[in-house]
Amino acid sequence: MMRIAIVSTYPSSKGSLNEYAFHFVHHLRMKPEVDEVIILADELPDGKRYVYESDLPEDKAAKLTIHPSWCFGANNNFLRIRKMVKQVKPDVVLFNLQFASFGEKRVSAALGLLAPMLTRMAGFPTVVLLHNIMETVDLKKAGFGESNFMMRATEFFGEIFTRLLLRANWVAVTIPKYVEILEAKYKADNVFLAPHGAFQEMPRPEFKLPNGAMQVMTFGKFGTYKKVELLIEAFKRLQDRMDQPLELVIAGSDNPNAKGYLERVREQYADVPNIRFTGYVPEEDVPGLFQDAAVVVFPYNSTTGSSGVLHQAGSYGNVAVLPNLGDFAELIQEEGYVAEFFDPDNVEQLANAIEHYLLDQKAREEDGLKNYFAACGLPMSSVIDWYLLHFEMLIDQNNTQKSYAQPLTQEN
Repeated sequence: MMRIAIVSTYPSSKGSLNEYAFHFVHHLRMKPEVDEVIILADELPDGKRYVYESDLPEDKAAKLTIHPSWCFGANNNFLRIRKMVKQVKPDVVLFNLQFASFGEKRVSAALGLLAPMLTRMAGFPTVVLLHNIMETVDLKKAGFGESNFMMRATEFFGEIFTRLLLRANWVAVTIPKYVEILEAKYKADNVFLAPHGAFQEMPRPEFKLPNGAMQVMTFGKFGTYKKVELLIEAFKRLQDRMDQPLELVIAGSDNPNAKGYLERVREQYADVPNIRFTGYVPEEDVPGLFQDAAVVVFPYNSTTGSSGVLHQAGSYGNVAVLPNLGDFAELIQEEGYVAEFFDPDNVEQLANAIEHYLLDQKAREEDGLKNYFAACGLPMSSVIDWYLLHFEMLIDQNNTQKSYAQPLTQEN
């Protein structure tokens, strides 16, 4: 029986990757090999406390414990996390990370990434789930490109901290290309592919939209490489040339590197009717958001890894309108998703792609069903089994090393 610590944001935190952690933990707790899941979470603002309600029967699920252990933006998170790991003494530690998990500033973000290496040095088997790598991120579009010098500096230190992350026992990535890059560039031999997985095993979609306006929806953290101005301009064109009523739903919040972005957009387009800004969407409201959407749009001009939103959209049978970008195109090809593509800078292409699905119900249902099967093809529960196999290997190795390290005693 394993006691597993997971360093991650977690609902009701609004930090990046909190939704992925929620579903990962949900499925992890149902595994018979797991005795306890300990979440080393970020501290909530204003002294709020984590309140967790589970739909899992407590007599059939692993125990769940949440310890607020670090603070987004703090420079000492690597020390605080190591201290908490030593206190809870798990069998294995999983870090659910992207490069900006610990802070919006370079110093706090970078220092936090020391935590996996220090955790392993403290004697705890350590695995990093890395959702993006520096080599595939457009730093300028992601909010780190104030100047060419700063971009080169960020790339330089990004390579250093990638090497430090690779000091963990294992590093898991969600896209095959990431495995290839880490093995070729860094000569890493401790990287394994762990596909994103479908969050939930959903029933077959019925494709029944609510009465009223057809909803065009986008979901995420906006302001850096995810921007909605192009989408709003496309929506304006669709309103002018289509007869049926439409609604644009912009669901989510600002990226930490672009605070105030959505409010500025709201003010800029105050004259455009039928745009709804939802703000942060609690986990319990996410299903309705996707089920009511006729089309899910990804208004990105760059990508930073596999898209949890795409997997969610697929699991609800949504059709997707995607930018023709590397990671998305690769994900589509490898995992079986289908979509209408657009040039990230071409508003007319985006409008046409959305209009195609709004007008063609047959295409919407056929492609939505393909995305549903793609999303359900590899459920999160199966991905968890792959992690558990690696956890067990590390725990056995660690126990063996400890037994060899024990001093010999002489019997009287």
